[in-house]
Amino acid sequence: MIVLSKIGVTDSCELARFTSGFTDRRSALLSLHPTANNTTIVTTSKPTKAEAEEAVRTLLKYAGEDPNREGLLETPKRVVNSYDEFYRGYNEDPREYLSRTFEEVNGYDEMVVLRDIPFESHCEHHMAPIIGRAHVGYLPKNKVVGISKLARVVETYAKRLQVQEKMTAQIADCIQDILEPYGVGVVIQATHECMSTRGVHKHGVSMVTSRMAGAFRQDEKTRREFLAVVGPINALGG
Repeated sequence: MIVLSKIGVTDSCELARFTSGFTDRRSALLSLHPTANNTTIVTTSKPTKAEAEEAVRTLLKYAGEDPNREGLLETPKRVVNSYDEFYRGYNEDPREYLSRTFEEVNGYDEMVVLRDIPFESHCEHHMAPIIGRAHVGYLPKNKVVGISKLARVVETYAKRLQVQEKMTAQIADCIQDILEPYGVGVVIQATHECMSTRGVHKHGVSMVTSRMAGAFRQDEKTRREFLAVVGPINALGG
């Protein structure tokens, strides 16, 4: 990365020279991140696949392997292709999935709940898998959304580097902000491979997080109804 002083990036000549290295000015401007010490960190453009594959070869060497042996020749390519799948959520906007709603619901005004939405994610601390399921509910205000769209919101946030607490809040806040229902509830249960395959090496441990908004947070009866529909938190399979 390149570090520029705040004065430097606000100067038009300096900014012009900086942005010339990008395919478009907007990409360059979006790469500027102000920090607390009055310095702006400028992240360069996304590495190429060839650069990413070379990084994998470096990690193989660090692990004590020979990336040139037969069994590992295609590994860098496979890993990079896997990253495209693991982290495709960075290329998706979950809010777009909630943009199309339906108002012809014959006055339906009870909660809508999707249970047991499976997801796979990776923790941002160790990049180890997080495997779990999400329960999502909302109390509609004159409009509903296709149920598959709720699952897509979960999937989009899951396909990013995550911590479970943040992911739970992101899903709930997205639904609340876009659909503007009377309330939203999200419960997530997941196992974390960073806890079972390294560190304390504790298997069979699952983590449960929840986020309640609107009526789900303010009204105890509504919250209890939602949690009753979700049902007891049982051990995750696998």
